[in-house]
Amino acid sequence: MVIRLRCREMPFEEHVPREGGVRRRELMFLLGGAMTAAPTVCAQQKAMPVIGYIDGAPPGPAAPSVAAFLQGLGETGYVDGQTVVIEYRWGEDHHDRVPGMVADLVGRKVDLIVAFGDTPALEAKNATSTIPIVFAVAVDPVVGGLVASFARPGGNLTGFSSFIEMNAKRLELLSDLVPRVGVFGLLVNPSSPTADLVTREVQEAAYVKEVRVHVLRASTETQIDAAFAALAELHAGALVTTPDSLFFRRREQLVALAARHAVPVIYPLRISVAAGGLISYGASLPARARQMGIYTGRILKGEKPADLPVQRPTIFELAVNLKTAKALGLTVPPSILARADEVIE
Repeated sequence: MVIRLRCREMPFEEHVPREGGVRRRELMFLLGGAMTAAPTVCAQQKAMPVIGYIDGAPPGPAAPSVAAFLQGLGETGYVDGQTVVIEYRWGEDHHDRVPGMVADLVGRKVDLIVAFGDTPALEAKNATSTIPIVFAVAVDPVVGGLVASFARPGGNLTGFSSFIEMNAKRLELLSDLVPRVGVFGLLVNPSSPTADLVTREVQEAAYVKEVRVHVLRASTETQIDAAFAALAELHAGALVTTPDSLFFRRREQLVALAARHAVPVIYPLRISVAAGGLISYGASLPARARQMGIYTGRILKGEKPADLPVQRPTIFELAVNLKTAKALGLTVPPSILARADEVIE
């Protein structure tokens, strides 16, 4: 445990009477008492637990999640700076910084690590088998090797996964928004352990909707550019993007390419719509962060990650950007507007 002590300094004046002289023997006695009392005062102060909070994103867009996390943590009785210390680490969308940040937190021997994102979670798992880890990931944590199962995670990790069969729903929503489009693109990261599963899910939904889907694979910035360029060649009139840390980090690139190629795109997170994207459907990040705060507090109170099941999202957000829709010449159906949690005009 990293010890953070708040010890009250004992001013010399408190030990020496303000009136009258002080003999040498009395002065030495008082000084000796002060030196032996100070460690006692410190020892009686309870050390505050330290949480290492790591997010691969910049702090600005993550502010709502931080606030929600602190809310959940507070519900368990922990307040940052009063009963717990939180050390924040931000990747600023630089994937290569994450291993070093994780190593730093492990080296500081924090009491618990909170990992937002696939890469921070995987790096934290690889870095320690003893420090408890509460994660939030987009991948299937079982397929990705984070935990043994959803119900019984085992080991030192537990958390929340937004991987759920929502990619089919995204295709349905986008198809309702652009009903005349018969060919769609599906952007996946082939490096993701769930890429094949996501592809099958969307292809099955496409069969039901009687539309076609072309799979576009990208694991680098350059390949994302190439994927958008290929849409015209494939006569694909719209694009579904899947949950992946790469696509989240490159969300501004995706939004810019969608505007440049005039392609309707649906995203997993509302932050992309706030950045100018057309439409998004996915799990509520603040709701998930609040639950992570609660899990963190429960573990600090003595519960084991192995006994806390990995949870799936229960609250979802649908966001629409009417300004982007107008630029694309689209009219958003009333059915979508009525269901939307956020409409940007």
